[in-house]
Amino acid sequence: MDRAALLGLSRLCALWAALLALFPCGAQGNWMWLGIAPFGVPEKLGCANLPLNSRQKELCKRKPYLLQGIGEGARLGIQECRNQFRHERWNCLVAAAAAAPPVTKPLFGYELSSGTKETAFIYAVMAAGLVHSVTRSCSAGNMTECSCDTTLQNGGSASEGWHWGGCSDDVQYGMWFSRKFLDFPIRNTTGKESKVMLAMNLHNNEAGRQAVAKLMSVDCRCHGVSGSCAVKTCWKTMSSFEKTGHLLKDKYENSVQISDKIKKKMRRKEKDQRKMPIRKDDLLYINKSPNYCVEDKKLGIPGTRGRECNRTSEGAGGCNLLCCGRGYNTHVVRHVERCECKFIWCCYVRCRRCESMTDVHTCK
Repeated sequence: MDRAALLGLSRLCALWAALLALFPCGAQGNWMWLGIAPFGVPEKLGCANLPLNSRQKELCKRKPYLLQGIGEGARLGIQECRNQFRHERWNCLVAAAAAAPPVTKPLFGYELSSGTKETAFIYAVMAAGLVHSVTRSCSAGNMTECSCDTTLQNGGSASEGWHWGGCSDDVQYGMWFSRKFLDFPIRNTTGKESKVMLAMNLHNNEAGRQAVAKLMSVDCRCHGVSGSCAVKTCWKTMSSFEKTGHLLKDKYENSVQISDKIKKKMRRKEKDQRKMPIRKDDLLYINKSPNYCVEDKKLGIPGTRGRECNRTSEGAGGCNLLCCGRGYNTHVVRHVERCECKFIWCCYVRCRRCESMTDVHTCK
């Protein structure tokens, strides 16, 4: 074995050792790491050596071609979480230390197991990302056991001049796989608190999946002489994942607090609201969120000091709210760029050097 191969092997071993430090044997596993894993590393490690629990590893071994789709689902969830909370006090921060060895922190830190509204959103958006990615892979023909949804074929309304056709996204397969990969029986847990937490996580997983299904839309293509649209072929397709993120963010804002004690089923914490049913698409949480304004090293909360804010906005990203009443600093940033470029015959481009000054505001 040559020197380069030995070096590559040693680096791979170092990465695996770091992963083991973060994901000890017997833990539930953290498939979310696949969303920030360096390109090609999951495939090199193989299903048996990934930070997955035993059920996930077995599913990965039986369907190794899904590994890329699983990783893409994790990336979708992480990116949309960051997108939806980029202006909030909690901005869906992913621990930088989890991206490369030495791995010292879980991917989402404290929020992944805190039982708060943030936990609820993380589980929902990650489960939704997996549905979206796997369904897309099916429609693209990247799988042998799934493709388009054929249950709608030959249906429609002949009298109205349209029928089902094309390639409808098979979201039901994506939801089935997401459940198979992420959901685990409550009976395997010990302790009341862990059972409530697991029941909450399972519910929020399903709420994320329901959001993808709810936003399915119908696309049609016209057929006829000179574009007359005498007949239309229609099919169902998933909406953009950004729309799913917006829907889940709205569910987050209206999430339901549940009791930390579970009897036959989960119930609302507020006694005067317990007759109100918990809907399948509600996001649930147990504990109130911490104060994200101030740094808490014990919980890994960075606080909002130094965060850039919008001085004129009254929303979440405005300096008043984001800085939690502490005020903000203003400094001027100079931007230098090429401008007024012209093509000179022959053959180069001549540009001017333009400068601009911008006020940047950061929280105290």
